[in-house]
Amino acid sequence: MKELSAFQRDLLFVINGMDEPYGLGIKADLEAYRETTINPGQLYPNLNALVEDGYLTKRQKDERTNLYLPTDRVTAAITDRRAWEAEQCEEAKTATPPP
Repeated sequence: MKELSAFQRDLLFVINGMDEPYGLGIKADLEAYRETTINPGQLYPNLNALVEDGYLTKRQKDERTNLYLPTDRVTAAITDRRAWEAEQCEEAKTATPPP
């Protein structure tokens, strides 16, 4: 996950929390979190890159809708990221402030 952009990491967190992660649903959830409009020209190339990198599998739901399903790699990456964030927060709490 270290090699991913912040946008791609946010995509994985959003997708991992969805029951049926499809393009427009992912877009809506990410827009709500980021409080901004997401351009489809930004969304779909990043989803496809995550498919190519093995974080997601892409399946056709119907003629117009694709599902983007997290792989086991996402679960492991999110677990590692959360552990790293917790460690950073703990270090920040125990750090001695500069004089």
